[in-house]
Amino acid sequence: MKVNRYLRFVSLRWGALVSFRTTVPALLIALSVSACASSKKLDTFDLSSPSPTVSASKKQGRQILIAPPSALKALDGENVVVRSGPHSISYLKGAQWADRLPSIVQSRFVQAFESTHRFGGVGRPGDGLAIDYQVLSEVRTFDIDVERGTTAVVEIAIRILNDKNGTVRASRVFRSTSPVSGPGNDAYIAALDRAFDDATSDIVSWTLTVI
Repeated sequence: MKVNRYLRFVSLRWGALVSFRTTVPALLIALSVSACASSKKLDTFDLSSPSPTVSASKKQGRQILIAPPSALKALDGENVVVRSGPHSISYLKGAQWADRLPSIVQSRFVQAFESTHRFGGVGRPGDGLAIDYQVLSEVRTFDIDVERGTTAVVEIAIRILNDKNGTVRASRVFRSTSPVSGPGNDAYIAALDRAFDDATSDIVSWTLTVI
């Protein structure tokens, strides 16, 4: 009787050990596959550098500062926003911006203003310029609108601040749209790029008329 009990105990322990040895590798393989799936790289996109065509004269050595744009949390990151309704947003699958969207917008603004060769200096905070005016911006919309047709929509509010006395010289909201001309993430980003380019050109041209 004691021998039978001992043999049954050994059999149970050996079965549990075999089960453990077969389960652990299977679990590790499953975790490895899951990790590979979750680490799939996203397509990374940037905005092109606008080169506005302007007719305004040079601003007699005036220097401007391009402040970091503000934005709501949904736009203050690397996700590409898709709007499917007035209160419903999601993010473009498999795509991301190369940096936080406001940082990209600020960099492209600096390049756009510099490309006009109409200012004595164009800089960012910390560049050490003797600033005459600040260009303050708020990114209000920067998304693919699929509710009323697939369209890229960019809306940016601008304020021109006199850095000498702290007064707002002028303010305006700029809005531009561009239809998406094909399927896939490349087409969506290209439409956003066109809309941003149009809005930026308008912003630069307008700024030159008010300072």
